[in-house]
Amino acid sequence: MKLVVMTKPTFFVEEDKILATLFDEGMDNLHLYKPGSSPMYAERLLSLLPDEYYRKITVHDHYYLKNEFGLDGIHIESPDAPLPDGYRGHFSRTCMELDKLKTAKKKSEYVFLKYIFDSQSEPDKKANFTVEQLATASRQGLIDRHVYALGGINLDNVRMMKDLGFGGVVLCGDLWNRFDIHQEQDFRELIAHFIKIRKAIG
Repeated sequence: MKLVVMTKPTFFVEEDKILATLFDEGMDNLHLYKPGSSPMYAERLLSLLPDEYYRKITVHDHYYLKNEFGLDGIHIESPDAPLPDGYRGHFSRTCMELDKLKTAKKKSEYVFLKYIFDSQSEPDKKANFTVEQLATASRQGLIDRHVYALGGINLDNVRMMKDLGFGGVVLCGDLWNRFDIHQEQDFRELIAHFIKIRKAIG
């Protein structure tokens, strides 16, 4: 099972140090998600990371960064939107409905199935599915190694995601809520929590 981290939507001072440490501790893939931001800031963040990690980074915006930094691929927020003209390389998508999941999987290398549980980074976003619906989708083969669970993933439910057959989990709010970007510099608690989740999924 892949362990993926999605960045906070905003940039902050200690971000490159935290991301580098997460890679060192076994993060499989980083999704660089900075909606509405200037590409200049993404370039700066990438330039601060060891280039050995570039092949494990996927970008959600400013797709030119994929080639400029030799990144792993791009992410499209829609289950059916077309690829950018002339794009060649890895790509993934977000899907929020089970009835669109089969088609989305055919159009991408893996799919984020979003709002599995109530979001911890977007308090107004609630779960899109019941556990029973997810179990049925798993039995039907809709959920497999090409589908990653996103939304409300934490230490209490991550093992369930593995048992349901998800190919990966995406950490966001559960991780970043453990570090105050405005007041803290010590991010050891965040890293320790990541290690606990990594161990929980084996």
